[in-house]
Amino acid sequence: MMRRLVLRAHLIVASIAGVFLVLLGLTGSVMAFEPELWHVLHPTLSYVRPVGPALPLVTLAHAAERTVPGVAVNGFALSVSPDLSYQVQMRGRVAYVNQYTGDVLGVVPSGPDFLSRIHQLHLRLLWRDERDRGKTIVSWAGVALLLLIASGLYLWWPLKRLRIRRDGTTYQTWFDLHNLTGISSFVFLTLLAVTGVFIGFDDKVVPVAYRLTGTQPALVYGQSPLPRSTPAGRSMITADEAVAVARAALPGATPISVNVPASTGVYTVAARYPEDLTPGGRSRVVIDPYDGRVLAAEGSRTAPAGTRLVTLNRAIHTGDVFGVASKVVMSLASLLVVAQAVSGLAIWWTRRSN
Repeated sequence: MMRRLVLRAHLIVASIAGVFLVLLGLTGSVMAFEPELWHVLHPTLSYVRPVGPALPLVTLAHAAERTVPGVAVNGFALSVSPDLSYQVQMRGRVAYVNQYTGDVLGVVPSGPDFLSRIHQLHLRLLWRDERDRGKTIVSWAGVALLLLIASGLYLWWPLKRLRIRRDGTTYQTWFDLHNLTGISSFVFLTLLAVTGVFIGFDDKVVPVAYRLTGTQPALVYGQSPLPRSTPAGRSMITADEAVAVARAALPGATPISVNVPASTGVYTVAARYPEDLTPGGRSRVVIDPYDGRVLAAEGSRTAPAGTRLVTLNRAIHTGDVFGVASKVVMSLASLLVVAQAVSGLAIWWTRRSN
């Protein structure tokens, strides 16, 4: 009786969440290599030949402004590898610049492209409203995946089948394939599901992470301290000076981006340490744009335990935790979600046909 109930629950959950899980599996397999794919798709914008030190950011800004007259620069993205170009961010545009020569390699719209749409499809089904219902659906799809993993393990356990019968019927072949792929990917699918649910319900789970570790975030991402003063008649420090302040505030970290604030804003410099494998680095320095004083700083090496837990969770989910090897594993695990859905559908169809 219990087995029949679990099987029925397994089928119901799969039939409801199957389409969403296929979308998450396909998009997740691509997102694991999102930066690398962008470079491959746009080689002329991405790659440069290192020849000496990088030029000052102000020089690169002038080059971009000459290419796109009348559009102000509002930020820079500094490459994490010497053979990758810098980005000069402008209103509605991004200029890719050779940081060694000052040549503008090209200008592209800053709006969504193919890869960013895949990213948003994975995060919220391309549906973003005031209640972020797309993200809610994706989050519950992650819960459904956890239920399918748990019920699938329960159903597999009595048989413990780990092979595909060569002389079996079509139904038996699909059944064996479903069992084999499910149990062989059990650990990785569980990691994907747990970390995905953590991310999906971050507004509820993240505070719990800080309570469990007895810590508080030093900086809240998306929020910045206000400058201590906005003196009249004084000019702001340059982006190059802000980057120098950030290097001094977080020794050993490499700045990877800096904004150009409005008159009442602040400089925010993102940085990453050599051991940081997440694309964003998860280190940040907030700087007063007039006197160059550090208003707040948080480095991944000294971040509170709660922040480290949140960062580790995201790195595991994206596969960044161990570099390329773990990205390959998580990309394949995402595809196995699709394989499970396809084989499960095939089991239902062949059994129905018979």
